[in-house]
Amino acid sequence: MQQQRSLFDDIESNNIDEKKTIQAQDQHSHDEARIVELREQLNRHNHSYYVLNQPTISDQEFDQLMRELQDLEAKHPEMNDPLSPTQRVGSDLSQGFEQVIHERPMMSLGNSYSIEEVQDFLRRASDGLNGEPVEIVGEMKYDGTSISITYENGRLVRAVTRGDGVRGDDVTANVITIRSIPLELPKEMNFPQKFEVRGEILLPWSSFERLNKERAFNEEPLFANPRNAAAGTLKLQNSAEVARRGLDAYFYFLLADNLPYKTHTEAMDAIKSWGFKVAHTELLESIDAVTDFIERWDKERKTLPVATDGLVFKLNSLRQWLNLGATAKSPRWAIAFKFAPERECTKLKSVSFEVGRTGVITPVANLEPVLLSGTIVKRASLHNEDIIRQLNIHDHDMVYVEKGGEIIPKIVGVDIKQREPGAEPVRFVTHCPVCGTPLQRIQGEAAWVCPNKWECKPQITGRIEHFVSRHAMNIDGIGEEVAVQLHDSGLVNNIADLYDLTVDKLVSLDRFQLKSAQRIMRGLEQSRQVPFERVVYALSIQFVGETIAKVLAHNVHNIDRLMEMSAEELAAIPEIGPKIAQSIVEYFAVGSNRDIVERLRWAGLQMALSEQELASRTTKLEGKKIVISGVFQHHSREQYKAMIDQNGGKNVSSISKATSFILAGENMGPSKLEKANKLGIEIINEEQFLKMLE
Repeated sequence: MQQQRSLFDDIESNNIDEKKTIQAQDQHSHDEARIVELREQLNRHNHSYYVLNQPTISDQEFDQLMRELQDLEAKHPEMNDPLSPTQRVGSDLSQGFEQVIHERPMMSLGNSYSIEEVQDFLRRASDGLNGEPVEIVGEMKYDGTSISITYENGRLVRAVTRGDGVRGDDVTANVITIRSIPLELPKEMNFPQKFEVRGEILLPWSSFERLNKERAFNEEPLFANPRNAAAGTLKLQNSAEVARRGLDAYFYFLLADNLPYKTHTEAMDAIKSWGFKVAHTELLESIDAVTDFIERWDKERKTLPVATDGLVFKLNSLRQWLNLGATAKSPRWAIAFKFAPERECTKLKSVSFEVGRTGVITPVANLEPVLLSGTIVKRASLHNEDIIRQLNIHDHDMVYVEKGGEIIPKIVGVDIKQREPGAEPVRFVTHCPVCGTPLQRIQGEAAWVCPNKWECKPQITGRIEHFVSRHAMNIDGIGEEVAVQLHDSGLVNNIADLYDLTVDKLVSLDRFQLKSAQRIMRGLEQSRQVPFERVVYALSIQFVGETIAKVLAHNVHNIDRLMEMSAEELAAIPEIGPKIAQSIVEYFAVGSNRDIVERLRWAGLQMALSEQELASRTTKLEGKKIVISGVFQHHSREQYKAMIDQNGGKNVSSISKATSFILAGENMGPSKLEKANKLGIEIINEEQFLKMLE
């Protein structure tokens, strides 16, 4: 009987195990199917949002689907796919850029600047085709950085920059983060087994202005224009930062063997149906239609969300493209038309005077709204008193406005003929417009400052904003409005007060949500691990930017030594001149600043270089100014910059007689190579450099 029961138990146990196995297999199959389904859904929603501008679900619903997919992919690593929508966020791991030869060279277009030059192009094309009639296509010429993307079996396999037209950089990891670019095409689409699309990677005006606002706040150089910003972003070693910046892409060229299309417009209609954003394209029936196209888009381009610098005119027939061929540099079947620089005339409503974080007073022209380079301009900087005098601006003048290098609006002139009778010249203020303190002029400079550093509200809130900024303590959730709200509420009167905040205190403020409060508290907690050099930068010592803060931290090693050093001792440090040294001494001579430092120390901030940093620092490159150029195999540019800094050297961007040597990878810039040879500057490769640091 006992044996029968044991046998029965074994059978029952086996049945249970078998059921569990079947259930596990069923669950696995269900998860796999759900992963595939979620990827298809998210790709479809990405296309609706970023390409069609017609979102079909809310951001919250999208995030829920994304989180579900992330959880399932974590549960099933065997289902990993580099083109999954979850990979759009990028990675913070560095990677070098491999050089790739283009299967078909990427040529540049010839330029034209008048309708007559466009007519000459069409006449040459017709002559080259023995008088055969031609059909003209007009397209927008977007101002970005050229890209070539290859797809195989509907999946993105490689993205390469134009480079020198023969070879470019493989930037696939960064391009994958651009949400308007399809990673995998719907299987029901009729696309070639292998094809290449070419277009422009762009930074939209909204993203460009947000990025430059961040850079201005962090005292970093502004990007000159969206094109430079897009090119710089695409070459970043950190794809997570690429994803954050918000690039976009438009395409204008399809290449593949044995394409079934006869015309360029048919090819563009095809890739549009596959999910790509396509450059605006129109068929133009006559030269008059070409003229109308130019005149219309010279005005309408100002309303576009991305930068344009002209138009492109192409023949529509792909057969005629083959018959005409190309010169050594440019195709004979297309030409670019460049617009003249934008300038608008508008009325000056008033001039306001704004107080910055360091007390500098900046005059700002308030204008009648005018459309300029894709954005509505209402304000333009007048920089300082000297600029106001040079322009000879009077109240309510009609002024000419441009975007300097397409960065920020600036007034470049006055239409004196339209000046109102009796209009008074604009005069610079003599007292702080906020606290009323008499202004002081900085010796040797054009700037006027409010000396009331510790009680003038814009200076206080500006220091709070600076302290929490990304390149300082990186405390998320506190922008300009929140900084003002925290100060007005009495919760934060100086940067040390931030560490007395609690969730309860924050949610007691008007319109403050629990999530926002928790995000700020997380940021404050994480800021305790921010390295010493960034703490020095975050203190808002006048003239101490990121680079100087790093120099101070690596020479002084701790905050106590920094607070006690004399101006003479500080000025003896390389790159710390008398002006910076005096500013540091004056900062720590104020008792309240010392109190703030002690409170920050008590809050747990890093007030010295870590033992690890001290142990790894050397003087092997001390006093050397080093230029980095080219593409590297062993480490990224950022890693080499860190090595130079860690070993006492200085990375500089341009070559001069003072340059010690050039660290050169492959494809060093020809202009840098020429200048180095001319000045007799030594050029060393990666292996030689790494050997220097052994």
